[in-house]
Amino acid sequence: MDTKQQIIDISKALFQQKGYKGVGIAEILKECNISKGSFYHHFPNGKEELLITCLQSIKETITSDIEFFFNHYPTTQEATHAMIDKLIDFEREGTIAAATFTSIVSEMGSLSDPVRNVCLDLYSKMQRIYSDKLVGDGFPQEAADSLALMITASLEGGIMLCLTQNSSDPLKIISNVIPNLFKKI
Repeated sequence: MDTKQQIIDISKALFQQKGYKGVGIAEILKECNISKGSFYHHFPNGKEELLITCLQSIKETITSDIEFFFNHYPTTQEATHAMIDKLIDFEREGTIAAATFTSIVSEMGSLSDPVRNVCLDLYSKMQRIYSDKLVGDGFPQEAADSLALMITASLEGGIMLCLTQNSSDPLKIISNVIPNLFKKI
């Protein structure tokens, strides 16, 4: 693994564990076993540039995962249910797959336009995937767009509730309730 990828991988884990503000450059240097010069060679604009790179990496993973579910299940309802089941990892690992992105958005999204824009791009892509599938299920575009927003908001809110309650129950409840959204308008 090259140094830049090592910095990204280790920093993603640190940001997930401690938040963006809870991780300093010194800790990243120590965990990566690199010099300050090596860090700034790869990220000349510092820690925020690293964060944006980490978020872009996470965004690609999340988008690929969502596309997998929405391409492999015949309906939005089945795809959403399968996706939520994958998100729920508390019983197995004590974490939620998308928690990194959600927690960083809540911590940093309103403070930095570049960070906010990466977050906006992910949420827009998520909604587009949901909306396209709903249109394929026979929903009119306007209804599909509205439902896509509701799915996104429900899942993101559910993830935050799971984190604060240290339980997967909020996502389990959402998984049981969300099919009611898919009744034809």
